[in-house]
Amino acid sequence: MTINGVFNGNVIPYCEAQGLAKVFQAYADYCLNESIMDGGIGFNENSGYVYLALDNGVCVCSMLGRDVEYLITNFENGEETFFDTYDEAIASEIK
Repeated sequence: MTINGVFNGNVIPYCEAQGLAKVFQAYADYCLNESIMDGGIGFNENSGYVYLALDNGVCVCSMLGRDVEYLITNFENGEETFFDTYDEAIASEIK
């Protein structure tokens, strides 16, 4: 399993490690049978989010170890919408 993005060498900082733990726990709790995109685990150094991108279009993410958010990106206009729950994200018409 590869984590995309740049961390400080081979070390995952504390907040990002906490975020990854929360993202994987949310995956286990709410979307366990969903496929993870190839290369869909990573860290975006521009936004500070760690993420787990699913093939169904939902991205499970956490910034600096905060609570998990569920992101849907409209690929027609690039607009990103965050949801508090997986069910809200999966039910959205944005995808």
